[in-house]
Amino acid sequence: MEKPAGSGPSLSAAAMGEAWARIRGRLREEVGEVEYRTWLRQMTLAAIEGDEAVVVLPTRFLRDWVRSHYGDRLSALWQQESPAVRRVDVRLGPQRPVEDAEDAAPAGRDGPPRRHGLAEPLSAGKAAARSGDARGDWSAPLDPRFTFDTFVVGKPNEFAHACARRVAEKPALPGFNPLFLYGGVGLGKTHLMHAVAWAIRDGEPARNVAYMSAEKFMYRFIAALRSQSTMEFKESLRSVDVLMVDDLQFLIGKDNTQEEFFHTFNALVDAGKQIVVSADKSPSDLNGLEDRLRTRLGCGIVADIHATTFELRLSILGAKAMAAGVEVPKNVQEFLAHKITSNIRELDGALNRLIAHANLFGRAITLENAQEVLQDILRAHDRRVTIEEIQRKVAEHYNIRLTDMSSARRARAVARPRQVAMYLAKQLTSRSLPEIGRRFGNRDHTTVMHAVSRISELMQADSAFAEDVELLRRMLET
Repeated sequence: MEKPAGSGPSLSAAAMGEAWARIRGRLREEVGEVEYRTWLRQMTLAAIEGDEAVVVLPTRFLRDWVRSHYGDRLSALWQQESPAVRRVDVRLGPQRPVEDAEDAAPAGRDGPPRRHGLAEPLSAGKAAARSGDARGDWSAPLDPRFTFDTFVVGKPNEFAHACARRVAEKPALPGFNPLFLYGGVGLGKTHLMHAVAWAIRDGEPARNVAYMSAEKFMYRFIAALRSQSTMEFKESLRSVDVLMVDDLQFLIGKDNTQEEFFHTFNALVDAGKQIVVSADKSPSDLNGLEDRLRTRLGCGIVADIHATTFELRLSILGAKAMAAGVEVPKNVQEFLAHKITSNIRELDGALNRLIAHANLFGRAITLENAQEVLQDILRAHDRRVTIEEIQRKVAEHYNIRLTDMSSARRARAVARPRQVAMYLAKQLTSRSLPEIGRRFGNRDHTTVMHAVSRISELMQADSAFAEDVELLRRMLET
């Protein structure tokens, strides 16, 4: 490597590898363990080109984040280690096994071919071949934002979160294999699955964790059929230690793929390997799956994620605002939590749009700005459901008369559906408690508060009742 004019003494390949390990260690100390593992752990030193150090990351999202948030600090640390390195270029590059600062092997020892005196980054396929890790070929990329540390726990998801934690700590624990997570769109199933994968990889790096969508499973199976390599397909997939399949409902109607998944499922469970699956419904409600597969899916632990409550949405908004380092007034958070009730993704998108608008135009985040910037989302939610629609749908579901919603009848067969309708009106509309009470026969707002509290308690105590209310909610939101 030619030394640029005016640069300091250059480091040897071995010294450069040691310098990179020290830089990573310094960063870990400065930003903390959680932030380091989230954003910086997958950095790889790819090359030294003239007076520039080339650092690569496996995804555009990570590359852009590290470049904008840590680029200057990386350059400063490199200049402290070697004046010959004047700047750092953060690029997109192939993923390789992650090295922690304290266990990164200095260059010059046994390893892969060298480039500019440094180890060449391994492609995912090469890394898998060297380590025997099938996840290099099978696993979809994991989102670094989706960890247990960033998952906000509340009543609707605490059971699913606890089950996911247990599986991450002790994969293939009897009674927890398979783990089946189910719930509506945007409630956190994928977040929990990624969190389990990250936790297992961090705690036991030797375990082969394969995460994929059911769609990818099907396409890989079809490709194996076409290329007459089904035996290779079976052997590769069944060599993993943890198989995670997202959105299993995609396999409904795909009989051949279901059969292959069933046999893969049996082979892995019988071998003491962990299975984690997610879907939008419980195994018993996934009509279109073979009975034998549904039975097997339900033989472990089935954990549902209920629709978010106002309190959980408020906690999520607060956590995301804190993570973004942006001051979002409490009244704005409460407004969004009341208005956007369908799922967490939409809530997250609304907050991101609000923060971006404030940054681009240099305006403070206020309730008035939120109403202006998010008017299309807010109109859609206001239009999506009304108290009258809720009353009609609930009355039909429980086979009572619509007039019973506002009548004085107190028979349980009428009172309980009325409470369910009040609960849904509070969750799905922006109407105040007094206004909801007026729509239910001029009842006092305390009656509505009692109904909401009672239904929440029943949903926690009775999973069948909770599923019934969740079903009504989904019917109203679609």
